[in-house]
Amino acid sequence: MPRYSTTEQRTGQRYLASLMVRAEWDDADGGHIVAEGITENVGPEGALIHLQDKLPDVGSRVQLAVLDEEGQKLQLRVVTEVLRLERNPGHPLAALQLLDAQDEWRGLVWEPAKPIITKRETVEDTELDEEDEEDAIH
Repeated sequence: MPRYSTTEQRTGQRYLASLMVRAEWDDADGGHIVAEGITENVGPEGALIHLQDKLPDVGSRVQLAVLDEEGQKLQLRVVTEVLRLERNPGHPLAALQLLDAQDEWRGLVWEPAKPIITKRETVEDTELDEEDEEDAIH
């Protein structure tokens, strides 16, 4: 029996981001599905999205529209493919990989989602600042 191994295919960091999205796809019966959802996280070439009512099939194409914070204005529309599903009844998720518009996605979705990281102040830094203040007073 052949052995298969799974290799991590991600090409960059994923950032936690709750962005409103609208997903559209055709199901196996030929019906057209439109579902509203929210991203769990975004990467440079895809996203993990929460869709409450229905999930597309693995391998299917999904038109994904990223909406503004109010869910009204279109920010970006991309074509994606479903890589995997998490069928948790309380929180179903679909992992989507971009098939087009990677540069636009990176500039409008992924890069703005990057957290702002600041240097954490250490106890030593605080003690040094207090010593400087004391020197200035005396």
